[in-house]
Amino acid sequence: MRKKILLLVLLLILCFFAGVLLGSVPLSPLSVLRCLTGYDKDSTAYVLIYTVRIPRAAGAYLAGMGLATSGVLLQYVMNNSLASPNTIGVNSGAGFAVMLALFLGNGQVSRLPAAAFLGALVTSLAIFGLAYMADSSRTTIILAGITVSSFLNAGINTIKILDTDISVNLTSFMIGSLSGITFDKLKIPGTAILTAFLITLLFARSVNVLGLGDDIARSLGLNVPVVRLVVLILSSVLAGCVVSYAGMLSFVGLIVPHICRRLFGNDARYLLPCSALLGASFVLGCDTLGRMLFAPFELPAGVLMSFIGGPFFLYLLLKKKGGRRINA
Repeated sequence: MRKKILLLVLLLILCFFAGVLLGSVPLSPLSVLRCLTGYDKDSTAYVLIYTVRIPRAAGAYLAGMGLATSGVLLQYVMNNSLASPNTIGVNSGAGFAVMLALFLGNGQVSRLPAAAFLGALVTSLAIFGLAYMADSSRTTIILAGITVSSFLNAGINTIKILDTDISVNLTSFMIGSLSGITFDKLKIPGTAILTAFLITLLFARSVNVLGLGDDIARSLGLNVPVVRLVVLILSSVLAGCVVSYAGMLSFVGLIVPHICRRLFGNDARYLLPCSALLGASFVLGCDTLGRMLFAPFELPAGVLMSFIGGPFFLYLLLKKKGGRRINA
């Protein structure tokens, strides 16, 4: 177990340095090392590293950590391994709230993290309510998410058409992109993501009990409604704050938890931090690769994630257990 965790940490460090070194303007390791140690402050490399690449790497790290952790929490709450901020419409809810805040607030960006959180929370509660009133099967939750997402995405497009002056590139926002991130943009959402993540770790044992099912959880003394609400709020903060600055990045919260379950099991005490590490590496890697593939043009990280996540989602839907398709 320790070796696997150490490998995740080393992978994250490697992805971070790759994100700083590589891009449309590649830098030499020596020049990066000199800049990171305080030398060459007047060089172009120094400006590029500290104003563009390190803030972007930090944004990618926070995005991966937030979405992967949110995915783990939603899968426990919904009792569904296909649940994620993307597949059940949480990202769309946060995205619609961001666009609505820009529309009503004359483009004020200071309100975006709070708006994204509220949009994500309302959507999470709506999906959970729909699943509870019908049945909690995989198909019901996913179809409910698709239905809600379609309405919210239509709302996003409608707002952009009504107000063409909104300072959001709609294509990049809908796909998800880390271009143009600065430390100023990360202050509020980054603080919220880190705080929510630390609180999530404190609830790891309760999340484990919640994953056993409501009846067993109650018999073990867990206050199920309160814990479920707290977990939904935490997952909404994590996903919503990412959407507020990086757009609707997809499939991180689906792919990463499944890989980590294979590596570390279902214990949330290990699954949550390890998913955060792997999620950060995944987003960092996709962002770096997107900058390199068609340089000097940039492929948004969300495009690569969709290429990877689409087939992965189909695999999870169609995979068999004991020679038969898993019941939906």
